[in-house]
Amino acid sequence: MPPAAPLRRLTLAAAALGLFAAAGPAAAQFATGPYIAGGFGWNLAPDTDLNLDQAAALGLGRAGYGSGGSVGFTPGVAGVLSLGWGFGNGLRLELEGNYRSNEVDSVSGAAGWASMGGPSGRQESWGVMGNALLDLGVFGPVVPYVGIGAGYVVTDWAGVRGLGQNGALRMRVDDSDGRFAYQGIAGLAFPVGFAPGLSVTAEYRFLGTLQPRLQARFDNPLTGATVASGAAEPDVYNHSLMLGFRYTLGRGATPPAPAPAAVPQASRTFLVFFDWNRADLTERARQIITEAVQHARSQRSTRIEVAGHADRSGTVQYNQALSRRRAETVAAELIRRGIAREDIAITALGETQPLVPTADDVREPQNRRVEILVR
Repeated sequence: MPPAAPLRRLTLAAAALGLFAAAGPAAAQFATGPYIAGGFGWNLAPDTDLNLDQAAALGLGRAGYGSGGSVGFTPGVAGVLSLGWGFGNGLRLELEGNYRSNEVDSVSGAAGWASMGGPSGRQESWGVMGNALLDLGVFGPVVPYVGIGAGYVVTDWAGVRGLGQNGALRMRVDDSDGRFAYQGIAGLAFPVGFAPGLSVTAEYRFLGTLQPRLQARFDNPLTGATVASGAAEPDVYNHSLMLGFRYTLGRGATPPAPAPAAVPQASRTFLVFFDWNRADLTERARQIITEAVQHARSQRSTRIEVAGHADRSGTVQYNQALSRRRAETVAAELIRRGIAREDIAITALGETQPLVPTADDVREPQNRRVEILVR
């Protein structure tokens, strides 16, 4: 495939990614803030034409040989490590370092022979990519995502050798070259219920680069004389299947607490919100508790009900305990501000009564709350 074709496809994919980001599912909760990700797996490098330049082709022609040829590779390994940032709407940007390696298993057609004996060596690549990815939504236990990337990758042919089957010519390539690289990504993330923020990932990646320019020599193995030399410009494409992880370090921002709403019969409810997986009070939470105390005194309240809640990230048992810790924290602050303990009733409702209904394992800030009902 000529280099222009993948570049055109990359441009079209970028446009599609932008449209998806604008029209993505608003209800789903996505990674917010920094995260780290990594993966390791299997890499397939398709056979590549040697694409010898004019100097090598003319030298082989003068020696009476043809200039066509290709190199094949065994399945190898691939690994990536990324640092990223989630914007909370499904869109993520990340910086990736990558490595791939494949052993040479055949050199055929070079110098006009049907095959070359004794192939050896390997193709390695390493580089840095910038990626834009989009989580497409929450579908039960899985979050599918797609992405594109661009960057710089060095391709290294280390000890690549091939000997003509009649023993009259030996090819040698030992060189590296860096070029612009592009990639497409499609994957599935499986959130881990007992470890909020952690997901197991399975993904496919296609990585290609513009043709590197690698110096090649063709020698007479008996005399050591160089028959031809020049540059080989192979096509570099990689298909990778990897298993990995993603761990979100950031937390979604807690939305501003809504204004307290009056309830008939002089009852009034105050809402105290919490950060994800936390039961400590923010400064805004303390202000709301102060307002609840002032209202209770002005109404000469005889009963205050404190009910703790949690969102659906994590297990049911964990969220039940977390909602109780939140309710007890608020009750302790009420007592510290002068409310008698016997006037406070504490309940823990876990994830059973959300303000905003969500799928399982979804982080919803409005569901991480304590309701203070002053009667």
